[in-house]
Amino acid sequence: MTLGFTTIYWRDMIRFVRFKTLLISSLLQPALWLAFFGIAMSSSFDKLMAGMPVPPGMHVVGYLTFMGAGIIAMTTLFTSLFGGIVILFDKNWGLMREILASPMNRNHIIFGIGLSGVTKSCIQAIIIMVFGILIGAAFFAGFTPLEIIFGIIGILAFVGIFALGFLFLSAAIAISMESPEGLQGITTLLTMPIFFASNALYPIDAFPEFLKILSVYNPMTLLITGIRYFAIGPDFIALGKHYQYTQSDILLSYLGLMVFAGLMFVLAWWRFKKAVVT
Repeated sequence: MTLGFTTIYWRDMIRFVRFKTLLISSLLQPALWLAFFGIAMSSSFDKLMAGMPVPPGMHVVGYLTFMGAGIIAMTTLFTSLFGGIVILFDKNWGLMREILASPMNRNHIIFGIGLSGVTKSCIQAIIIMVFGILIGAAFFAGFTPLEIIFGIIGILAFVGIFALGFLFLSAAIAISMESPEGLQGITTLLTMPIFFASNALYPIDAFPEFLKILSVYNPMTLLITGIRYFAIGPDFIALGKHYQYTQSDILLSYLGLMVFAGLMFVLAWWRFKKAVVT
């Protein structure tokens, strides 16, 4: 059974590495988004906020740093939601029929694909953090080496559990679909509200009340909260808003993502249990 799990995992990772176009585009796209959108918008927002009063001693971060956490989350969301395309290709090529007919536990298929997607998301998150620092994002500013290591581990822990939840969701959708177009349509429909109903690019204070409620419980908001805590710090000002995160806030955010991942696994398990591939 363990061999089956590792086979699914390594097969997906080998495919990711060997498809050079997919590998390069998946790594460069978030970096380019951060470079072009981030730099362009940060110059505008930073000028707009330059005249606002700031309490003495407060840690003020620029928009590039603020949205950098959102870009990490956005990339993780996109990579995870489209991760189920692997299952759909296997269905269309007849490979999934052979896998499901084998003695392998179907849970191992879900976890093998899920953890390969987590690995990809963590690689992308590290690349975005490094690239962001190179172009001026103040990630880990003032941190000691030990705090930086702890911060990176914390970010990857949040990215991993978030990616796992959406990979399970993507797997559940993919095993139920017959065409890549259908999967793409559903994932695109899910991506837009999840991304824009979060605090990825702007504070949620000005949202209508119902959007505020959605944003608070949005898994992406929980992920971004964790990333900003570990990459920027627990107390800072951005876009004129004072952000304060306690350890309890971060623990609750992580527990919320764990609950989400657990629910999505149950959904994926149910869909795979019912799946009949001809």
